[in-house]
Amino acid sequence: MGNASSMLTQYDIEEVQEHCNYLFSQQEIVSLYARFCQLDRSAKGFISEDEFLSIPEFSLNPLSKRLLRMVDGLNFKDFVAFLSTFSAKASLRQKIELIFKVYDIDGKGKITFKDLLEVLQDLTGSFMSEEQREQVVTKVLEEAGYTMDCAFSLEDFIQIIDHPGLKMEVEVPID
Repeated sequence: MGNASSMLTQYDIEEVQEHCNYLFSQQEIVSLYARFCQLDRSAKGFISEDEFLSIPEFSLNPLSKRLLRMVDGLNFKDFVAFLSTFSAKASLRQKIELIFKVYDIDGKGKITFKDLLEVLQDLTGSFMSEEQREQVVTKVLEEAGYTMDCAFSLEDFIQIIDHPGLKMEVEVPID
């Protein structure tokens, strides 16, 4: 599995399935491996930042810079584990954990007012002024019982956005 041009064995497939908590079937893993090999143009066994940016849906995502922090240099097992978060079978908690990592810009396990502003800047670009972004983030934090000075953990983040009826579905094309 280290060489991207090699074929997957049954053992490799089962190992990857276990690594991604069985969120993909064996056939889906084989399809994902074919896609991984297409992306790994130099057959080095991992996907670089440039190779990820060759995926139109990825490069057009306003949060792609943040996602690149998490995906640059992934080998196949980690590539599938990353994609498993987007599976319909993934738990809401798994999806929230991924979003938390996107917002936790410095990777210290806390999200700050500044982190939220930076993500909102990425999402809105020039469509909102800095002042408007500050007002939006302040209002959202106030409604959740927080202030601008608060930094919240993953558990706090889960309490803020985990509520009945919340659906977080993104389709990952396997074929």
